[in-house]
Amino acid sequence: QVQLVESGGGSVQAGGSLRLSCVASGRAISSYSVAWFRQAPGKERVFVATISRSGGRTYYADSVKGRFTISRDNAKNTVYLQMDSLQPEDTAVYYCAATVVDGALVYATVYGSWGQGTQVAVSS
Repeated sequence: QVQLVESGGGSVQAGGSLRLSCVASGRAISSYSVAWFRQAPGKERVFVATISRSGGRTYYADSVKGRFTISRDNAKNTVYLQMDSLQPEDTAVYYCAATVVDGALVYATVYGSWGQGTQVAVSS
């Protein structure tokens, strides 16, 4: 099973940007569709963005569409989440997740491998 490690979180002011990375080990990330989810304090984990194995298909939650961009570099075994125009409501722990099912998949139950999360805090 693939292991995932997120990085790139931090504290920024509203309007700022961060780029999260999800690095895979143990298996080639090219064999997996990958998604980002986030969980704000006291709230459920929710879908943010997803990308298919080849990167040809992506899908975003309405709340981040036009501000966030998911991409992947299979040669580096890494998936990225570029987050621009960050707002306080984007504050959460961000998790990457992987599934062997190919496609742009939004349901958390599809994903069998999860990282430990990285904290993003956006101040107004």
